[in-house]
Amino acid sequence: MEIVSFGYLHAGPPVAHLTIDLRHHFKDPHISPELRYMTAHDEPVRTTVLGTPGIAALLEATASAVVAFLSGPSAGPVTVADGCAGGRHRAPVFAQHLANRLRRDGLSVTLHHRDLDKPVVQR
Repeated sequence: MEIVSFGYLHAGPPVAHLTIDLRHHFKDPHISPELRYMTAHDEPVRTTVLGTPGIAALLEATASAVVAFLSGPSAGPVTVADGCAGGRHRAPVFAQHLANRLRRDGLSVTLHHRDLDKPVVQR
């Protein structure tokens, strides 16, 4: 099982069985000047993203969807891609917590942050 976080403003989403678009429904830390140049590696960003209403429910729903994909009659590798605008805040925080959640259930998870280390997108 693979999880890829990405930013839509850098390139299109990677090929995946399940793509989660975090751009429009969840608070963007980029709008806060004090968080803009931070990344998912920084605690204030993680706290902001995880404190957004709906994120915990979406994490659980996505974990359930992954289990459903893996339970299918043609079960094979499953890829989840989750994206936000720049790929530095919401998407990598979501991806990391989804990976942790699935690992707690005994799944082997590969995690890749495609755009986390790219420069801040000026918008």
